[in-house]
Amino acid sequence: MSWKRTTAVFLTSQTLSLFGTALVQYALMWHVTLTTKSGVLMTVYILCGFVPAFLVSPFAGVWADRLDRKRLLMLSDGSIALVTLLLALVLQTGGQSLTLIMITAAVRAVGQAIQMPAVGAFLPQFVPADQLTRVNGISSTIQSATFFGAPVLAGFLMSVWPLQWVFLLDVGTAAVAIALLAFFVHVPPHERAAGPVTLSYFDDLRAGFSYIRGHAFFMAYFLFVGVLLVLVAPAAFLTPLQVTRSFGSEVWRLTAIEMVFSVGMMIGGAIISSWGGFANRVHTMFLATAIMGGCTVLLGLMPSFWVYLVPMGVFGVALPFYNTAAMVLVQEQSEPDMLGRVMGVFSMLQSSMMPLGMLLFGPLAEVLRIEWLLVGTGAAILAQLLWVSRNHTLVQSGLPKPAAGAVETVPAAG
Repeated sequence: MSWKRTTAVFLTSQTLSLFGTALVQYALMWHVTLTTKSGVLMTVYILCGFVPAFLVSPFAGVWADRLDRKRLLMLSDGSIALVTLLLALVLQTGGQSLTLIMITAAVRAVGQAIQMPAVGAFLPQFVPADQLTRVNGISSTIQSATFFGAPVLAGFLMSVWPLQWVFLLDVGTAAVAIALLAFFVHVPPHERAAGPVTLSYFDDLRAGFSYIRGHAFFMAYFLFVGVLLVLVAPAAFLTPLQVTRSFGSEVWRLTAIEMVFSVGMMIGGAIISSWGGFANRVHTMFLATAIMGGCTVLLGLMPSFWVYLVPMGVFGVALPFYNTAAMVLVQEQSEPDMLGRVMGVFSMLQSSMMPLGMLLFGPLAEVLRIEWLLVGTGAAILAQLLWVSRNHTLVQSGLPKPAAGAVETVPAAG
């Protein structure tokens, strides 16, 4: 099978898996919200989805380097589906345990934490190096479309189906996704997974952290990404509250900002997948950061709701530029046998820094206007960009490594 066919089947599999996951995420969140009407319990639910992913991500990176990544994806997808099926069966028999829902959210978060580094490390095994940006851009577009449609469908299904039937739909999409991987994605295990294990598990973990600490690019890069994600937290989490306070509490306004942002992400994903970004991946990331910083400032200055939607949409366009360049940089700069562990640390940053930022900005939003926080963090994003653009190691490392093909290629049929 050619790499294009393999990629198409793999992306189809991941789309089905992601769509089912998104349906259940919204269904669980809304179920907790509607049945408890408790901010404390909503916080507990969010922590159940965040803390396990944060703790597991580095270990998941080791698994992605030690094991067959395709089988790891199938195992994590299957585990998530099994837990979801068990919850559906409990609900079907009349059980309404909130504790069980929290446990389900935590186990699903672990499964997703295992998937993230495995997917990032698996793609370079069959996608040529010069096509990684395009493929990651297509993947970003698909994710944007999925998260645009999933809440709408989840809301509709919850109005006509019992909650457990929504969960069973996720089990079905996971089963199809696993079948596609098992029978139609023929990618041999990467070299390290096919050979004998020579290091203990924790030696592998330490080796991964040592590799990152000794790599000048990754130290500068992860510092940049970590600070950026903290500064983006108000724009990511506080804008719905800002809209409610400043423009009105009508539900259609909150729906409008989500839809405009999601449409912007779909447009941005389509642009980056066709354009490919600058030859220097870091320049693409800098462009996205500049746009996001400028839009964050504008979100704090817009005088009316309709004008407010413009920087919200443009922010959405920039996000796939950032996500795609960020992912390709990790894939290109990592040694093949370290890619899973680097992706694990990267996933940990991606999943943790914005929630940690909210520990600072959430309480501040109770004593300061959100508009001030947006202007301040937007200006800080632009200042950070100005500072980091002078980092010679980071900028020079953004140039792609010369390569004729993928790290490990799949022979074309015939």
